[in-house]
Amino acid sequence: MPLVTFPDGAQKSYEHGVTGADIAGQISKSLLKRTVAMALDGVVVDLADKIENDARIEFLDRNDPRSLELIRHDCAHVLAEAVQNLWPQTQVTIGPVIENGFYYDFHREEPFSTDDIAAIEAEMRKIIARDMPFTRTSGAATAPRTGSRPRARRSRSSWSTPSPPTRRSRCMRKGSGWTSAAVRT
Repeated sequence: MPLVTFPDGAQKSYEHGVTGADIAGQISKSLLKRTVAMALDGVVVDLADKIENDARIEFLDRNDPRSLELIRHDCAHVLAEAVQNLWPQTQVTIGPVIENGFYYDFHREEPFSTDDIAAIEAEMRKIIARDMPFTRTSGAATAPRTGSRPRARRSRSSWSTPSPPTRRSRCMRKGSGWTSAAVRT
């Protein structure tokens, strides 16, 4: 049974395979609701990850700077899903987190217009409002076309009070068929 050590030094043994979400929920529902991820022995991991060995655990909320990369990663997947919902023929290519936000490259016949960007943002808000859990399969964040959002290392609870990006910009290469949508947060 793994011995889990909390930031205050308290320790508790749990069954093998317990998850961070299980532990946070046992402590309090409000802790689970505000938790975005956990740090196990200082490494930020998914709340759904199983704890098999003794570890120091820390629950991270959305205000923790270590959570920002996770939130941006999730937002990139929501952006891709929104574009696919609006224009299913658009090919999703690459969408990493960057130092000041995230971006996604898409292949489509015409670049996104200003009106398209507004429609994408509205669709992203709809996806977030569904408050569906993210799922992770085969080590990659994926979005089954059943309406579920992809998951990137955290639980659905962090989407309960989303905040939209504070600034946004777009990069478009006309004529090439490749379009990027970038968001700075």
